[in-house]
Amino acid sequence: MRAQSRVSRRNFLLAAGAGGVTTAAALVAPQGSRRPEKRAAAPETGKGYQLTEHIRNYYRTAKV
Repeated sequence: MRAQSRVSRRNFLLAAGAGGVTTAAALVAPQGSRRPEKRAAAPETGKGYQLTEHIRNYYRTAKV
């Protein structure tokens, strides 16, 4: 049973270290402009994807 606890402790420490490295890389990465491109106004047919003010607000608030 002692070998099992060493293995699980080792796996926990490896996962914690990898998570810390990933978090640090995300914080250091350059934060460029991630705004969606402005598209020409689509005809108002009511079908398909339309970039509305509501969707722009969602994109703005969903940044990570």
